[in-house]
Amino acid sequence: MAAAQAQGQPGSGSSEAAAAPSKTSAVPPDQRVVLKVGDLQITQAAFEQYLADLEAQQGPAQASTKKLGDNYASMLMLSRVAAENHLDKTPDVERQLAIDRMQILSNAEFAKMKAEAAPTKEEIQTYYNAHLEDYDVIQVRRLFIWAGDPKNNSQLTTEKAKALAESARQIYKAGGDPARLQKLVKETPHNNDEIVIDEQPLTFQRGELPGKMNDTAFSLKQGEWTELSNGPSAYLFFQVVNRSRRELPQVSAQIEKKLQNQKLKAELEGLKKKTGIWMDETYFVSRPEMPQFEERD
Repeated sequence: MAAAQAQGQPGSGSSEAAAAPSKTSAVPPDQRVVLKVGDLQITQAAFEQYLADLEAQQGPAQASTKKLGDNYASMLMLSRVAAENHLDKTPDVERQLAIDRMQILSNAEFAKMKAEAAPTKEEIQTYYNAHLEDYDVIQVRRLFIWAGDPKNNSQLTTEKAKALAESARQIYKAGGDPARLQKLVKETPHNNDEIVIDEQPLTFQRGELPGKMNDTAFSLKQGEWTELSNGPSAYLFFQVVNRSRRELPQVSAQIEKKLQNQKLKAELEGLKKKTGIWMDETYFVSRPEMPQFEERD
């Protein structure tokens, strides 16, 4: 804004004019009025706080500052007119305002409890020391082979899948040379959905693989391999190429979130008991929950 004003003034090419601040930019944000709706004046600080609150609720705004200003002005205008028309006293609006107030207060209390539940560095260290195996890491290479459906122009019949699996088995027994495995797959005619092989090792922390697969994989020593499925329609080879353990700095944030959630859950349960919450189970009949993937803390 200061640059635009300088360009519109005589002699704006001089260093003095370019360096001189505009009058508006010298006004503190909490005093600089940037919007008026009737006799209501909105300062820069108030408007930017509104934008910050909006972003916290809805994510980064896609509209321009001008468009956001127009929307804010319209909201203020319509809310003032609604109050003048006593719409804030109607049952529907009173109910919605009460819900909004309850939600805001609930969010504020939850944020306070969450902050208070943050674990200390000592608690994080203690938890890490007591759960070292949870932070074991393996690097693996996998080979998936699926016998195709002859009706769908499959190139990999059950017999060919079995032969390929046997050839792969011999390579694994000889050390599992990834170059030989890649060559074997490349030389075997197949559709894209019939063979999948990891070109580079994939990294998994204990608990990130599905149940049985996780237990089997983490029981293997470095360099060992196994078959998690051995036909006749599907084969899965699993080789551990490296084992390690993540150090505390690498998992500190992960542990902090886990401990914080545990504390927060315990605090909420205690508060429910203290408050005395009762629900009519004959009314609040539980419906079967949809299966979901468990989020790792």
